[in-house]
Amino acid sequence: MGKHHHNHPIVTGKNLVLPILLNMGITLAQIIGGLVSGSMALLSDAAHNFSDVLALIFSYIAAKLSGRERTLKQTFGYKRAGIFAAFINAATLMIIATVLVQEAIERLMNPRPIEGEIVIYLAALGILFNGASALLVKKGAKSDINMRSAYLHLFTDMLTSIAVFIGGFAISYLGWFWVDGVLTIAISIYLIYSSWEIFYESMRIFMQFTPTQINIEEIAAEITLIQGVKNVHHVHAWKLDDHEMMFEAHLDLEEDYTISHFELILEKVSTTLHRFDIHHFNIQPEWVRDDEKALINRLDH
Repeated sequence: MGKHHHNHPIVTGKNLVLPILLNMGITLAQIIGGLVSGSMALLSDAAHNFSDVLALIFSYIAAKLSGRERTLKQTFGYKRAGIFAAFINAATLMIIATVLVQEAIERLMNPRPIEGEIVIYLAALGILFNGASALLVKKGAKSDINMRSAYLHLFTDMLTSIAVFIGGFAISYLGWFWVDGVLTIAISIYLIYSSWEIFYESMRIFMQFTPTQINIEEIAAEITLIQGVKNVHHVHAWKLDDHEMMFEAHLDLEEDYTISHFELILEKVSTTLHRFDIHHFNIQPEWVRDDEKALINRLDH
């Protein structure tokens, strides 16, 4: 028997439309500017912006899919579309950053002349566009991992543009062409660092690992204190998406209770699970059943 309640914020993705258009424009401008000026940092910023465009489109589609109704063929709907988008977005950022580090090292070993003024102007444009885009999705980022991955793309790209802007001045007025490669490496390391948390969390959700915020042993101990419950075993706990935690378990009962009596026990289990922010659960009652009584059934297939 089980119960579930849903009261989570719905993210529609409508705030992603303008950021997508802005990033398409700045990407094209920076590619042209990077080729003309010879700036690796500007081209790296353009590559990041291009990944932003793809990531934002992906996040937009995922947000739309997540809001679809459940059907007999999709009993959970498309709840994990946002998790999938977040995983891809974070992985993409880390891959791009790794490639940029390799390119920057090659550029440091073989420095080339760079038109600093073009770098300055286009980096300033990147700061403006990405800053505005980040503000548009910031609110949704607080409650949704998909929007958080989109916000991370935009925010880190704004920081990238700031670094490139500073580098443009160093190149134009100090002749420090090596700054271009150093900034690219620094930006790339930051991208990997900032993407890892989202990558790791989305991977944990996909693998159906126990949510980090709950302790199965503590939950089982509290349920066992309920009068009529002798043992809790065969437990599974996982997250469906960034918000919804799922829980299932077998309960050994002290007596051969009627269904109506078990409903009273189930209400107390529900109250206990709610304290752990678990609102969707499935409980299987058992009495004098010969099976493994460990919390986690290690022989389960």
